[in-house]
Amino acid sequence: MKPMRVGEDAGVVSGVFPEIEDGEDALFKIGEMAKIYGVTLRTLRFYEDKGLLHPKREGSSRLYTRRDRARLKLILLGRKIGFSLRDVKQMIDLYDPSGTNAKQLRLTLDKSEKQLGRLQKQRAALDEAIDELGSLMSVVRRMLTERTVAAANNNVN
Repeated sequence: MKPMRVGEDAGVVSGVFPEIEDGEDALFKIGEMAKIYGVTLRTLRFYEDKGLLHPKREGSSRLYTRRDRARLKLILLGRKIGFSLRDVKQMIDLYDPSGTNAKQLRLTLDKSEKQLGRLQKQRAALDEAIDELGSLMSVVRRMLTERTVAAANNNVN
């Protein structure tokens, strides 16, 4: 995984999100955003209602800026790795384009370490469940084979 560096707008710089670089000043309508990022219109409106996205308004149209695109990418990444929307919002909202963002980075690291621990516990539980299921399937296959052979022997006699 490529490491992210802190930079302009929502904490991203060129090279991290190539799709954001193209047409940096371009504004995207809600349907375009939904298609590009594989989310529903309802999801984008929900993120707006929660204060995660702040599209410009032109009449009744929502127009998403480069900053909104970067924030959405971070929201989706956060959700993918299991952060709550509250956690994602806390981390993104701490971004200060004129500061060092040390507070944002410390919070992100702290939340990431905790989430990694949770994911590792989940992995261990899944590995155990997979092993148990594999054992159960072996027993069931053996029983099925024994019963199929027994039934065939009974039909021969």
